[in-house]
This record gives sequence, C-alpha cells and structure tokens, in this order.
Amino acid sequence: MIPVFDGHNDFLLRLLTSPGEREAIWSGAAGGGHLDLPRMKAGGFAGGFFAVYIPSPSPAAPDTADIPDARMDVPPYDLPLPAPLTLAEAQPVAMAEAAHLFALERTGTLSICRSVADIRAAMAAGRIAAIFHMEGAEAIDPDLEALPVWHAAGLRSVGPVWSRPTAFGHGVPFRYPGVPDTGPGLTDAGKRFVAECNRLKIMIDLSHLNEAGFNDVARLSDAPLVATHSNAHAVTPTTRNLTDRQLAMIRETGGMVGLNFATVFLDPGGRRSPFKGWDPVLRHMDHLIGALGEDHVGLGSDFDGAEMPADLGDVAGLPRLLDALAAHGYGDALLRKIAHENWLGVLTRTWGG
Repeated sequence: MIPVFDGHNDFLLRLLTSPGEREAIWSGAAGGGHLDLPRMKAGGFAGGFFAVYIPSPSPAAPDTADIPDARMDVPPYDLPLPAPLTLAEAQPVAMAEAAHLFALERTGTLSICRSVADIRAAMAAGRIAAIFHMEGAEAIDPDLEALPVWHAAGLRSVGPVWSRPTAFGHGVPFRYPGVPDTGPGLTDAGKRFVAECNRLKIMIDLSHLNEAGFNDVARLSDAPLVATHSNAHAVTPTTRNLTDRQLAMIRETGGMVGLNFATVFLDPGGRRSPFKGWDPVLRHMDHLIGALGEDHVGLGSDFDGAEMPADLGDVAGLPRLLDALAAHGYGDALLRKIAHENWLGVLTRTWGG
C-alpha cells in the first residue's frame, strides 16, 4: 500500500464539536465522519495537515460542511461571506483545537511534526505524522505578537484567510460560476504577516485567498507558493479553484497544489451532492499535472470538512482512489509522488532540510 500524506483535514473541528468524545472518535468506536485511527491505517493514511479552523458563530454564515445541500446543488449560487471574527472570539477556539491535537500526540499514535525529518521518522514508526496548521489566521493579532508563540507551539503552516475577511486579507465567497478575483489584496498587516512567516519558515497556504491576495503573496514571499486543498478552475469554474495563470505562478516557484476531494469543487457543474465514478477527480488531476508538472501535485482531501465522492467515502477509500489513478494510466512512480513524495519535497523547500 502506498502511504498517503494529505494536504488538509478538519478532524480537529470534528473533535471540537463533539465534546467528551475524543477517545471514542480516535479509536473508531464513535463511528461517523471521515477519519479515525483504524480507518487511517486501513487507507494507508500516513499523516497530513491537521487544520485549526474557527467556525463562524452565526448560523447565517456556516462552514461549508453546514450549508444545506440544496443551496449548492442548484447552480448558480452566490453565498454571502461570513462576518470577520475578533481575536477574542478566535483565540480560545484555536487553543481548544490545538489542545486536541496535543492530546492525540500523548496517545503515542500521532506525532506533531516540525520538520521533514520528523515526518519521515513518524511514518517509519507507524505514527500519524501531523502538521499543526491554521486555516484562517484569526487567532493571530495584527501586530503578529502571537505568531512566534504559535510557532513555538509547533505551528508550521497557516492560511491568512478562510472564506471570510481577516486582519490580513480577504477570502473568496462560495460562488458558482465565479472567478477568484473577488476583492482587494492583502492589508498592510497581511504584508507583514507574509514577511514574518517567511522569517519563521511557516508555510503560507493560498487556499481560500482571493486572487489579489494571491498576487500579493506571490510578489512578497520568498517561499514556494502552496495551495493545500484547491482544484482547477478550468474544469470547475468556482471561486475556490485556481486559474491556469495562478497554477503557472505556483509552478514557477516550485510550489504545490493538493487536490481537494470536496464534491462541490470537483463536479464540473459545481454541485455538492456526492457523485459516483472517478471522472471529475481524474479530469482535475490531469489538468493540475498538465499545468504544474508531476512534481507539484498532491492530495488535499478536506476530510471531515466537506462532502466526499461516493466511491471514495472516507479515508479508508484512499486505495480505491490510487487504483483509479493507476487504471487511468498513472505509473507507480507518479502515484508515489502524488501520494506523499511531492508534499515532502515542497516542505523541504519551504522549511529547509
């Protein structure tokens, strides 16, 4: 079984919204969701980016996992951006989710990895190799005093926005059809954020960021451009997917895109309901490889944060995905690059040795 290192999951949010059930969820006793330790082992899931994500408090501005299917199954649609969160709202939630991640490390079955050497060691030992990631930087103040604190705690990857405004920039709304050019670029604090992330060698995640913000990061950053869980706009023209121009910029920097399994970003018609078969996945993967090259594409599942294709189901379905890619003509060497080697490569280029 080829091990998979994944660009994005929302497992910590699932733990946050299931108080008192962490052990039952991790052991698989609770059932449900897309991730638990037994299914990770069954699917060859070796590790990935574990996102700290702060949900919007208003039911009128939910996370994608809570948007009624009907609203995203009758295109066109244009969902309003949620309101910004305050630092006071965000920091306790981020701390609670990070605490769940550290609690999982204490079980001895997961390691929080601060270097590529840490990832390789965890994989060799059969522990889940977890990168502490923030999806949206609401738990970081505009003066950036909290950023080195989070870094000292293990933070190694952060997206300046989810799909709402922050002190640093502007996220794209969920819109189909739509383009990622939806608003202004980085704020002055956002520009300082890029510089400080570069200094600390924290990876900057471009998923959810609008095009003007993307352009600003590309201009300011000295690190590879990375979108942990995004797809090809040329196949599914939604605001959350990347245009060919953006893909070319990522390739020029030696960056990376993780293919998002969320049906709403895979289905060429922009619908959220699960589809059967692998055609949309294959179309996106072919396009990303054509635009980026074989060394710059991986997987960015969005497990526990989105609707999955019917034939994938959950993390235990990863071997079926790799089998589908193999049947489509992808050889073993390319499958290993997509499954984990490319992620380890871009992290080496971003973090160093």
